[in-house]
Amino acid sequence: MSSQVETVISELRREFGEHLDETRVTHKNEIYYDVASLDWLPNVCSFVHHQWQASFVCAWASDERSRDGAFHLHYVFSLDQFGLFVIVCSPVSVEDSEFPSVAAHMIAANWAEREIRDTFGLTPVGHPHLKRLWAHPDWPSDNYTMRKDFPLNSQPPRVEGDFEFHRVEGEGVFEIPVGPVHAGIIEPGHFRFSVAGEPIISLQVQLGYTHKGTEKLCEGLSVEHALHVSERISGDSSFAHSMAFCHGAERLAHVEVPERAQYLRMLCLELERIYNHLSDIGMIANDIAFLVGYSHAMRVREQVMTLNEKLMGSRLLRAMNSLGGVRRDIPDAAFSSILSTLATVRRELRDLAELLFTSASVLDRLETTGVLAQKIARDVGIVGLAARASGIDRDFRRDHPHLQYHRVSFKVPLYKSGDVNARTRVRVDEVFESIQIIEQVLSQIRPGPIRVPLEKIPTYAQALGYAEGWRGPIVHAIQTDAAGKISRYKIDDPSFHNWPALIFAVQGNIVPDFPLINKSFNLSYSGNDR
Repeated sequence: MSSQVETVISELRREFGEHLDETRVTHKNEIYYDVASLDWLPNVCSFVHHQWQASFVCAWASDERSRDGAFHLHYVFSLDQFGLFVIVCSPVSVEDSEFPSVAAHMIAANWAEREIRDTFGLTPVGHPHLKRLWAHPDWPSDNYTMRKDFPLNSQPPRVEGDFEFHRVEGEGVFEIPVGPVHAGIIEPGHFRFSVAGEPIISLQVQLGYTHKGTEKLCEGLSVEHALHVSERISGDSSFAHSMAFCHGAERLAHVEVPERAQYLRMLCLELERIYNHLSDIGMIANDIAFLVGYSHAMRVREQVMTLNEKLMGSRLLRAMNSLGGVRRDIPDAAFSSILSTLATVRRELRDLAELLFTSASVLDRLETTGVLAQKIARDVGIVGLAARASGIDRDFRRDHPHLQYHRVSFKVPLYKSGDVNARTRVRVDEVFESIQIIEQVLSQIRPGPIRVPLEKIPTYAQALGYAEGWRGPIVHAIQTDAAGKISRYKIDDPSFHNWPALIFAVQGNIVPDFPLINKSFNLSYSGNDR
């Protein structure tokens, strides 16, 4: 047991003593606390969050009535300075089906608790804004899909209902509905603006249109089967999501992935980051009608996509991850082609960045647009590149080293202005850093096996799997049943944390700037809805 783990355990024991039932340390960096009394759940969570400045990662419920007659809550926090996760757990009785809200003390847990209410029927008492999140108005209020007795193939009857939107009253205030069907090919989401003239007073968001029941679908599946599902959570993060799932399954099985496979996974993660960042840089240029910049970025992106297909057989890096490693090797002879392509990307992006950030018309649209203040970002729990653009220094590649990231050097780009300009610059800087990471990967990788078998998945076990995707940290929690199959599968996509940021970032901006602000976050509807 590391000294950091001992410090965390002793401090919590000293603070809460008899209010903690059991403490468990698994997989070296997961510390589980079982809270004896449900009333003390917010106290323990608040202490972890404030005492160590621990970041809220995710929260979920599990239906364990068949084992102990109760539901269970799980709140996950990241202690970045120690590289640890603290998971605070507590049972909720079937009879009461209520628990004291953690979001009442820590707003970052807002959406997570609303999802628990919608899918399990457990009510967070004292929650600051307990409206429906996942469940649409025509969904019956007493159908809780994540309970074990809710059959996957059921077809509940629809009911009458309307979205719960708060109306802003006042002379000259108008509502502008946008979506859920949008122009172009983006996925559905409904936005309702309250405006006075052009400035936006408030924005309300309704998502859930692309909900696929992914977590429910994986219950009872083997980890081999569920891996294929994990690749389809969010198309532009196929590799990162499947990587997080594999990581969790491998930790469950206590399997060490071969070193060469770890380096190949790093290569894929960084290529996924590069092609997505290039796409966003181009689309931001497109949204301000800077078509030269758009064409330039998309041309460079296509070179990376072509490289992906040449190396892995998939432009989106699908079917590359495998439990225990990767499905295919990349011959050392291909390294020169990778380095040549990346050298071109570096050169072309430098030219593009100079073109963008020396143009007065571009800066006029990007600077001070869609500002997300650091305090709001921290309070709401914003993650990934959006957080780094608001001065929050977090990156799972550094703070929770996975694969071989501890062997490569890279900088975490940080900006403090929190505007569209900062979010664009973070993307540019991260592409340069990813290129450096890949160059180090190719210089360090050595011959060896690319996969080891997972002999046996333990029963009644639990583990976190994680990866720093291009949007931000992706976390998958896997719990197994008596047969070693998946009992509960929790998916945490960075978009679930960052959609609320859009509500704050647009306030005071004009309506025509909404597409630009929205694109600067580029959040996944599918990843959020699952």
